Amino acid sequence: MLRATVVPVTPFAQNCSVVWCERTLAGAVIDPGGDLDQVLAATRENGVRLEKILLTHAHIDHAGGTAELARRLGLPIIGPHRGDQFWIDGLPEQARMFGLPGCDKFTPDQWLDEGDRVPLGDVEFQVRHCPGHTPGHVVFYSAPDRVAFVGDVLFAGSIGRTDFPGGDYDTLIRAIREKLFTLGDDVQFVPGHGPMSTFGEERRSNPFVADGK
Repeated sequence: MLRATVVPVTPFAQNCSVVWCERTLAGAVIDPGGDLDQVLAATRENGVRLEKILLTHAHIDHAGGTAELARRLGLPIIGPHRGDQFWIDGLPEQARMFGLPGCDKFTPDQWLDEGDRVPLGDVEFQVRHCPGHTPGHVVFYSAPDRVAFVGDVLFAGSIGRTDFPGGDYDTLIRAIREKLFTLGDDVQFVPGHGPMSTFGEERRSNPFVADGK
């Protein structure tokens, strides 16, 4: 069974998730945007043994602490899709633009594609490539636990911005409807910002992607 705790990080209140296998305590950090001391405190509080870093996409609030965390603990970086290479290369410039602590670019140990599987102890994440917010955005989905970590693809009552370089509104809407909603109405999701919701609730009420929109 998958366990998780959310740690809001950076001035953007990004939902960094510490996830782990309940039986083995093998864990990962999804989207370590910054504030690494808080993230690592959450891992210690739950007895988690970190094995890897998982990235949904490479905007600074999601990936800004990746290089430092990988260096500190010797962790492999898994994801995102190769389409976000230019965002990784631009992390130092993003840091300067937003006045955030220096962020180093990095090379993922593994790029992810649609249909890939990422093991974590007894847990296995399915990978969905969901471009539109960024070209290389991916989603991590645990089918037995009926939960998805969707980054900035979808929010409770909203969707990710598409006005950044490489963004595309129609592509994002199609990804949500074809890659996420098809997983089932009962699936809960952890967005990159704000509260959790379910795909069913968003299908019913989200003004951007509700049925009939």
